[in-house]
Amino acid sequence: MSAPIPIIERPRLICIAGGTGFVGQEIIFGLARAGHTIRVLTRASSHGNDLRPLPSVEIAAGDVYNPDFLRRNVDGCDDVINLVGILNERGFGGAGFRRAHVEFTAALLRAIAQTRVPRLLHMSALNADAQRGASHYLRTKGEAEKLIRAAPAALDWTIFRPSVIFGPRDSLTNRFAALLRRTAGVLPLARAGARFAPIYVGEVAAAFARALRGGATSRQSYDLCGPDVLTLEQIVRITAHAAQLPCHIYRLPDALARVQAAIMQLLPGKPFSTDNYRSLLTDSVCRHDEAGQPRPATESLRVLAPLWLAPTSRVPRSQTVPRPAL
Repeated sequence: MSAPIPIIERPRLICIAGGTGFVGQEIIFGLARAGHTIRVLTRASSHGNDLRPLPSVEIAAGDVYNPDFLRRNVDGCDDVINLVGILNERGFGGAGFRRAHVEFTAALLRAIAQTRVPRLLHMSALNADAQRGASHYLRTKGEAEKLIRAAPAALDWTIFRPSVIFGPRDSLTNRFAALLRRTAGVLPLARAGARFAPIYVGEVAAAFARALRGGATSRQSYDLCGPDVLTLEQIVRITAHAAQLPCHIYRLPDALARVQAAIMQLLPGKPFSTDNYRSLLTDSVCRHDEAGQPRPATESLRVLAPLWLAPTSRVPRSQTVPRPAL
């Protein structure tokens, strides 16, 4: 059974930007069960259709970059959670990443300051670094972090920096499973040796829920990693095994991987890009011991992946995979 997220002192009004995605929905389902009211900011009301059955969830659709829209919707909230992020942009020069990660965060911070919202939880990424990030994605994530750390002292914030996140509705295992099905298990793989510490989405959601209490998490940044360090090739093979699919990986040398990225970023949906390739140049693993995390993660990709990838799986959109206790 899923461990319920407990009510945090009293029911709260929580505004969430980016809440219609994979991680956002997991967080929202948990907070709604705990008795909180959630206002979800989104560009289109249809993006929140999966959340409409929850009576305590309000969908606020509009221009999320509009200062009036932001100010009106964060006003009166006890907390704001920013989950806005993109893995690829429409163009190639970094402007899309800057708009989603930096400009939006700046606009949200202004709205928070104007309405005196006391608490902000922010989703960043491992290796986010405004100066030394290997990709537009990592540099702009780092710039957003700098903006938050420079916010007035009246704002109490917590930043989370996860490695890749997995779960029943992820774009990690499900995408690889779909690719393996289309290619009869044959997969030319860029940066096959890149290392990750995949963390289960339920544990990420639990970390956010705990941080709403403030306390020791106030004005802190946390790297979030799962219990296992895996190469990208190992992640693909675990996915294939769980989905009962053939798997024949061809490890691409970096020169060919760059060519693959340059070609695939021109395809519809941009399944892989030069910016993705650059992000893979830095291992996405935690560099501290478990004491540096708000609570060590325990859920393993090897154990949980069959629960949604196996051919007989029927995991619904509201997760049934066990969640960690808080």
